[in-house]
Amino acid sequence: MTEEEHPRSEGAKGAPSALYRLSDTVNLWCERLLFVLMTAMICFTTLQVLFRVFFTALSWTEEITCFFLFYASLVGTAVACKRGSHIAITFVVRGLPAPVRRILAGIVQIGGILFFGVMAYFGVLLMQTEVLQTSPGLQIPMTWIYAAFPIVGTVAILHLLAEIDRVFKGE
Repeated sequence: MTEEEHPRSEGAKGAPSALYRLSDTVNLWCERLLFVLMTAMICFTTLQVLFRVFFTALSWTEEITCFFLFYASLVGTAVACKRGSHIAITFVVRGLPAPVRRILAGIVQIGGILFFGVMAYFGVLLMQTEVLQTSPGLQIPMTWIYAAFPIVGTVAILHLLAEIDRVFKGE
């Protein structure tokens, strides 16, 4: 979305709400984490290629790269929620009157909250059922890997709640 379509909650109505500021702060940290994850994936993949060509292949780099890709995908989903970057049919919505657009935006945000709530809930269940499992290469408890589901689900819900707050306050 462009800045005109999705303002940062700072405008004629005054300063952004505390919820929106919290969402902005969490999103900033998510974007930083995303950068670190992507950079680490590049480094580990390069290391893997170099060791395969010149030495003996490292057994753990492929596994850690897969875990980082998994984390980056989920964190990227939360960032996309904040930015409103997920796929949408905007040409239909733009033709609707402003009050209907707000109601429709609220319905979409509530649908997202329900989706990420289910993801977080079942992520916690997955963490509990896999508490004794470890990854084959790194021997990391899989609970740490699966913790991404409830954490990212909660972050996405925070962003969606902040957007509902912004939309219905008319900011």
